[in-house]
Amino acid sequence: MAQWDNNTNAYGQQRPAYGGATTIDQAQFDAGLRAHMLRVYNYMASGLALSGIVAILVHQVPALNALFFTLTQTARGPVMGLSILGWIAVLAPIGLILWASFRAQAMSVGTVKGIYWAIVALNGVGFTILLYRYTGVSIARTFFITAAAFGALSLYGYTTKRSLSGMGTFLFMGLIGILIAGVVNIFVQSSMLHFIIASAGVLIFAGFTAYDTQQIKEQYSEAYGTDVQEKIAIFGALNLYLDFVNMFQLLLSLIGDRE
Repeated sequence: MAQWDNNTNAYGQQRPAYGGATTIDQAQFDAGLRAHMLRVYNYMASGLALSGIVAILVHQVPALNALFFTLTQTARGPVMGLSILGWIAVLAPIGLILWASFRAQAMSVGTVKGIYWAIVALNGVGFTILLYRYTGVSIARTFFITAAAFGALSLYGYTTKRSLSGMGTFLFMGLIGILIAGVVNIFVQSSMLHFIIASAGVLIFAGFTAYDTQQIKEQYSEAYGTDVQEKIAIFGALNLYLDFVNMFQLLLSLIGDRE
């Protein structure tokens, strides 16, 4: 049995009180947690599917492709690049994620859902670049490798009794490090530095996968009995979605076969 004190949780919601403390039936809590995690994974899987569908449509439908990409003739031959609308589509998810992060508590569930679907759809435009850069076989192979690794790591984060909270600061510092190194490599164009960045990035997002899964469990415990469970499920799905796509793209840069 789990007993909670009668106070507010991390989301500013009042926990239900019965005589000064709440006694929660463990079987009921566990069933609710399983349903919550299933909801998170369903949102995440649907997001990945939508991103993939958008990428294929933009790649295959000439009218859509012309909106987001331009073909420029160079001395080395034709080069595919992003149009102005393409750059907006690629950069917009960053702004949406930041906006959602700062305004999460004030947003309704409907708004959070809209932002989530907008992010994953716009990411699909960016994923179209991968279809030009890598062979279809290597994309499919890397996707299944990523899915297997993600599943194992997320399962570990869900089942482990060890607290992974201490990993958060370390992983965030590592993420900042590879972002800075990536900016530097834009100018130095070092293949060795690229390999180091990609390898370190895979490890960092592998760690984030386990860490974020455990955080989703803990957030459910904080929000149990309140009306914000749907909202935290969507934010949890967004975190896992970003872990998956970043790990996938970094792995693809390491083992993918270029066109």
